[in-house]
Amino acid sequence: MRDKQVEKLIKEEEKRQKSVVNLIASENIVSDDVLRALGSKLTNKYAEGYPGRRYYGGNQVIDKVENLAIARALKLFKLKPTEWHVNVQPLSGSPANFTIYSALIPMGGKIMGMKLSSGGHLTHGHPASMTGKFWKPVQYELDKKTEVIDYEALKKLAIAEKPDIIVCGFTAYPRVVDFKKFREIADACGALLHVDMSHFAGLVAGGVYPSPFPYADSVVTTTHKSLRGPRHGLIFVKKDAREFDKKIDKMIIPGLYGGPHENSIAAVAVALKEADTPAFKKYAKQVLKNAKVLAKELQKFGWHIISGGTDSHLILMDTWMEGKGIPGKEASARLEKAGIIVNMNTIPGETRGAMDPSGIRLGTCAETTRGKKEKDMIKLAERMNKILKNK
Repeated sequence: MRDKQVEKLIKEEEKRQKSVVNLIASENIVSDDVLRALGSKLTNKYAEGYPGRRYYGGNQVIDKVENLAIARALKLFKLKPTEWHVNVQPLSGSPANFTIYSALIPMGGKIMGMKLSSGGHLTHGHPASMTGKFWKPVQYELDKKTEVIDYEALKKLAIAEKPDIIVCGFTAYPRVVDFKKFREIADACGALLHVDMSHFAGLVAGGVYPSPFPYADSVVTTTHKSLRGPRHGLIFVKKDAREFDKKIDKMIIPGLYGGPHENSIAAVAVALKEADTPAFKKYAKQVLKNAKVLAKELQKFGWHIISGGTDSHLILMDTWMEGKGIPGKEASARLEKAGIIVNMNTIPGETRGAMDPSGIRLGTCAETTRGKKEKDMIKLAERMNKILKNK
């Protein structure tokens, strides 16, 4: 590489990644094939529009790339092309959610999503996000005792508020979501049901987490978390008389986007093929096993694991424990100093605030990619406990 400054920084980051234990729940480690596609000469082509109807010439090969990614996305999640439409152009999860609301919900309409401190995402209608400024947010919380979703309370709130869309999904909720109950609640108040499966998409593909597709009107996902692909996004919508497919495509271009990143789309296609293999299903099972063991072992040391455990790759851990432990920011800093990377995170009923919260979030995708098994999680929990208790 001629630019030695940038080359040096890339090598520094490669060294950092290799030298730490990565427990960031929203990160993973892609294959060399994904990297080759991402760094290919496909990045040179401008492809505004869609296959067969571009605004620029010379897109014959690019059309094949995008159509391949579309076909593989439908195949991986066992969807019929006559029933579901997928747009592979979103640059990530946040713009994908914004596209859904912009296309399907009137400006000023109501978005009902999980509160950030309960495990929701900024783009699920949080007041600090544009999704909470352009649309009216209605936010639901977890049950304070069980620390899981109270579906009866959720139904009462939905019927009272009558939102235009209910967002089902999370960034820090460790349990399985009952998509059937969400569908019933959406039907009871006349709302659309939108699922953000960014965190658990790879677990759905691997067969260890329920699929939202039998119940949802629309689904978005990032591809860089449990799917183990590049940083990108996908939008799925039902094909029916409501013409969501046409509305989404028009909102992508010319509504919100310009030319898609076809090198990223090619890398997504590679990752989708990798996820559609027996080896990936084995990987997804191990991700889940590792998360369950890590949560259980941390509990043995007296740490409060939100909801008592996990059904996914994700663990939310209360390190503050009402003043008996340490704040999440300090916990994250101590672990990083010892080579274990996590992120500080709010917990249900948060009392400290988002910039110095009461907990940390852990995930097992990246370390499982590196080959870690249950025995490694037992050792890791012991090491984390010593670090956090300053031993």
